This record gives sequence, structure tokens and C-alpha cells, in this order.
Amino acid sequence: MTASPSPPRVPFTVKGWHVAAGVVAFFAVVIGVDAAFLTLAYRTHPGQVAPRPYEAGLIYNAELERLRAQEALGWRAAVEARADGVMVRLQDRDEQPLSGLKVTATLLRPATDQGRTVLTLTETGPGQYAGTRPGLSGTWDARVEAVGDGPSFIAERRLTWP
Repeated sequence: MTASPSPPRVPFTVKGWHVAAGVVAFFAVVIGVDAAFLTLAYRTHPGQVAPRPYEAGLIYNAELERLRAQEALGWRAAVEARADGVMVRLQDRDEQPLSGLKVTATLLRPATDQGRTVLTLTETGPGQYAGTRPGLSGTWDARVEAVGDGPSFIAERRLTWP
């Protein structure tokens, strides 16, 4: 018994419908992955940073106006970390010391609200104000506010104690 020879196989050729199916499959995968990423991104963070963005914008505009007024005032502040607390030097536009102000310093940790401290600074010399709080260590954000008869002055600095 002899086996009959099998008919020769026709080599595979790419036809137009193969190309069309490949292009459609490629774009279907890309669109599916993009849709999945967009859905995951929107569910984890919808883009709204503040619970009341309009009001936050109004407050921000008021803060910008306050900064413009403070810039026109020309006051400058030097804030220094001392072993026992904080020292602040205030000068006007002509580098003259500013005396007779009510000065407070709010100390905050950069990453948390724990340990928030408000110091009332007393004038120790012309334009020099000091407040004590023993035991400070590490990095703190200081917000110094000076209030006199006219407008208030706010300076923010990052201080580091050993």
C-alpha cells in the first residue's frame, strides 16, 4: 500500500481583512487601556483640591492683595532660631528699626499640626523682638505677624533647631 501524496499547502498570505482586523484590534487595546487608566485616575483623585474652590479662590485673591500692600509698605523681617526660642528683627524701607509693635510668632511643623505653638514676642531692643520656648528641635515653619497702628506685616520663614 502506498500513501497518496498530500496536496501541496498554499503559503499563507496577508490579505486586506487581516490588516483591517489587526488595526482595529490594536486601537481597541489602546482605547481600552486609556479608558481604564482614565477611570482609575478620576476615581482616585477627581481634580478638586479644595472642598469649596470658589471661596478658596476669593481668599487667595485677598492674600495676593495683602501681599501687594505689604510690599508697598517696604518692611523687612529677619527671623532667627535661638537656643531658647525665636529672635525677630524688623526694619522699615529706610532700614530703620520698627519699635512699639505687637509681634507674635506661630511655629508649625512642616508636615503636621502637632506641636503648634504661638509665641508672644517682647521687644528687647529697637526693632528686636524675642520669644522663648525651650526644647525646640528640628524644623519648624514660623509665621511672624507684626501689628502696629497701621497695616499688619506677616513674614513666613523656615527655621531649624539642632
